[in-house]
Amino acid sequence: MYEWIKALHVIAVISWMAGMLYLPRLFVYHCEAEVGSKQSETFKVMEWRLLKVIINPAMMVTWLAGLYLVWSGHWYTSPWFHAKLTLVLIMSGVHGFFVRWVRDFAADRNTRSQKFYRIINEIPTILMIFIVVLVIVKPF
Repeated sequence: MYEWIKALHVIAVISWMAGMLYLPRLFVYHCEAEVGSKQSETFKVMEWRLLKVIINPAMMVTWLAGLYLVWSGHWYTSPWFHAKLTLVLIMSGVHGFFVRWVRDFAADRNTRSQKFYRIINEIPTILMIFIVVLVIVKPF
């Protein structure tokens, strides 16, 4: 069963990261749209659906499958796992910010610039790189 749960975990992580990398790009383009325009309303729908249909469920499956793997594989005593867990908690916090920003855009309350979202777009990428290295290499 462990290998099947691991496969589910990897699929969920890929889905979560795809959404986490795409959503800030939508924010960048949404900044250009005039409030109340058809384009702005389309971005609102796209952001909401991406969050509710892909990102949120993928994060939940990632966490549930990951917790099973940690418990079943006794990884909770490994130092590399503690570092990974810290980074995944940070990624989950970034996810929380994305939820808030989707709500801000939906209510036409965005106060941030395209540049801000372009920079934010790099955070999930950097976290993902370090998480993957920790999991594959297990450096400590």
